[in-house]
Amino acid sequence: MTGGAAASAIWQLTGQCPDVIKVETPIGKTLYLDVIPKSFGTCSVVKDAGDDPDVTNGSEIVTSVQILEEKGEITFAGGEGIGIITQEGLKLPVGEPAINPVPRQMTEKALREIIGERGAVVTVSVPGGDVLARRTFNPRLGIVDGLSILGTTGIVRPMSEEAMKDSLLVELDMYARQGHHSILFVLGTTGENALRAQYGEFTCVLQVSNYIGFMIEEAVERGFTDILIGGFVGKLVKVASGTMNTHSHVADGRIETICTHAALHGASREVIQKIYNCLTTKAAMKVVEEENLLDIWQDMAEKAAYYCCKTAHEMADVGMIFLDGDNEILAKSSNAKRVLEKVRRKED
Repeated sequence: MTGGAAASAIWQLTGQCPDVIKVETPIGKTLYLDVIPKSFGTCSVVKDAGDDPDVTNGSEIVTSVQILEEKGEITFAGGEGIGIITQEGLKLPVGEPAINPVPRQMTEKALREIIGERGAVVTVSVPGGDVLARRTFNPRLGIVDGLSILGTTGIVRPMSEEAMKDSLLVELDMYARQGHHSILFVLGTTGENALRAQYGEFTCVLQVSNYIGFMIEEAVERGFTDILIGGFVGKLVKVASGTMNTHSHVADGRIETICTHAALHGASREVIQKIYNCLTTKAAMKVVEEENLLDIWQDMAEKAAYYCCKTAHEMADVGMIFLDGDNEILAKSSNAKRVLEKVRRKED
């Protein structure tokens, strides 16, 4: 956006569109961006997300600048494919185009060096952005009809995990600014739909993916006092072993955890070996059912809630709900009902 805006202003003032534009980022890195001229005063730059799986990678960020004659502010407007904010709690007021403060500041700084104190209106578009936005967190954040122009550093960091966490924190911050103190964490859409089917609507729901421990700590830091976590037991059984990042590249231990609890419930060596030989949680669940060991799921839900409360430094009550392979309730911690009631309230 900044590069396109600067090129647009230079084109209008000099009569020639630059082929390459220099952009200074907030972290001190200088970028040299290829400029694609459109109609007079409208330029685009192609988004390069590097190694990050950004849905906008390869998209054109199209920017035009209307330079005013008098001194004044630089304001921003959203064109095609730029979302509009409809919920309070984000960094911009309701009704504004979803162009975040740092990109605005970068663009204003670049334009001031070109147009001085004159006012300007910067219009940003992303062709096809309304379609791409469906694959982002925007609908959950109340950003409608398009994408957000994000950024804190001016460049995309090639760390998809960090980018994912940043996106989750945007949603968490929104709920915190709205004054909420209770929240439902789910691992994904399937778990969210299953819990809505069981319990009805929730005011605050956040899909945390694998980052359970990280999101608990961040929620506590923002003043959340009641957290309910729900999802497929195949993931959450890891939490019962104290694993707070459930991604397979971090840790597994699911079968070992099930074996331990089966042994604590009196399972024979033969049964434990049978569970241990299972390649998947679903296969282990079948053995557990056949051997009438279903009580182990309740124990694991309690243990998972215990570890989550420890991660929250006892500053939040964290309840746990395990879903089975058919998205039915398999087990829930003893505090889950109490936490559920708080999470389901319309207002804290």
